[in-house]
Amino acid sequence: MTLQEPLPATDPESLPDPVPLMGCPYKANPYPLYERMREAGPVHPVLFPSGVQAWLVTGYDAAHAALNDDRLGKNHDRGNDRWRARASIMPEPQHSRLQVHLLHQDPPQHTHMRRFVTDAFTPRRIEQLRPRFQELADVLVDALPETGPTDLVTGFAARFPFLVLAEVIGLPHGLAARFDRDWGKVVQPVGPTDPGRPLYEARLHGLQSYIAEVVTHKRERADDDLLGRLVVARDRGELSQEELDSMIFQLLVAGQEPVTNQITTALIALLRHPDQLARLRDEPGLLPRAVEELLRYDSAFELTTWRFFDKDSDLHGTEVPAGDSVIVSLCAANRDPRRFEDPDTLDLDRSPNPHLAFGHGIHFCPGAALARAELQIALGTLLTRLPGLRLAVRDEDIEWIPAVLGRGTNHLPVGYDLRL
Repeated sequence: MTLQEPLPATDPESLPDPVPLMGCPYKANPYPLYERMREAGPVHPVLFPSGVQAWLVTGYDAAHAALNDDRLGKNHDRGNDRWRARASIMPEPQHSRLQVHLLHQDPPQHTHMRRFVTDAFTPRRIEQLRPRFQELADVLVDALPETGPTDLVTGFAARFPFLVLAEVIGLPHGLAARFDRDWGKVVQPVGPTDPGRPLYEARLHGLQSYIAEVVTHKRERADDDLLGRLVVARDRGELSQEELDSMIFQLLVAGQEPVTNQITTALIALLRHPDQLARLRDEPGLLPRAVEELLRYDSAFELTTWRFFDKDSDLHGTEVPAGDSVIVSLCAANRDPRRFEDPDTLDLDRSPNPHLAFGHGIHFCPGAALARAELQIALGTLLTRLPGLRLAVRDEDIEWIPAVLGRGTNHLPVGYDLRL
């Protein structure tokens, strides 16, 4: 079968309506379900654990088109009452204060706000900072036990991206040391009647207070870094206070947790393919291409955030009501056999590799160059300095995070022969 030939049709009746996207088997391996959905058509009604019903776009061409469809807006004001009733978004006043960042903006406001952050994440600047990132990675590995087992999430993957982020955005060491990783869990939906709601709201208040402290610190010192420049933009009236707080919120959460998760998904993929792991350890020059394949093979950004039509619209032959949420499955797109030959095969030599792990269009991840550098350094360092790296639990005992939009694991117990 060539990449251009259509796949055999699958009876849509074999899929539930809506398709539930929940449960441990689904989170452990969503790809068989995505395959069935792709074969049945590009758009499907789906149900999330919070009770939100949405429209999921699967398949590479459909995903690429949706990510570039200017009819689809990101602003939550576009959501209808049916979506709003179960979306489990932040309560007020936090929603208004922390949810007006780039991911929830449309042009021209999105264009205006994005220009404040792009200079900090240019490929040229990231390359200049690589030696410092390598130092941070080595310090963390130095602190690991001389021999396994150890948890690579708590010992490395959960810490390295935040240390790097602090360097890039200008978060001072004292404040960085006090950041609670649990605050990042506020992006995981917790409904108003969920028993975990009080803890969710406590995390939200803690993060909001932390952001206020960061703003005060930067205003007092007038540092010429990304955080300092954002505060200056607010004081000049170029950003509102809500936009400033939301952008810092996005930097702290989106700039850390997805990279932590991507390190874990990449490591799990390599640990499941020990021949590929050994090759990558022995051929460090392969790292840039290998990282692209690992991003395609199992992306930490499994699904995009909400998009909405402002009027009833056709989406690849499906009528979608105005204000219903439309979500793109990046993982399903990246395993589409119409675009990628042998998509379920981890092929470190794959080239070209036009995956959608960072999205596409105007909402393409501004931190993509940073994430690529972090992944290359993290994997290169761990594979080189921890010979004999292997899972210390059974594959089926890996606990995948229950996040709706992301993939990763909160723990990754590994063994290794020694720490070099």
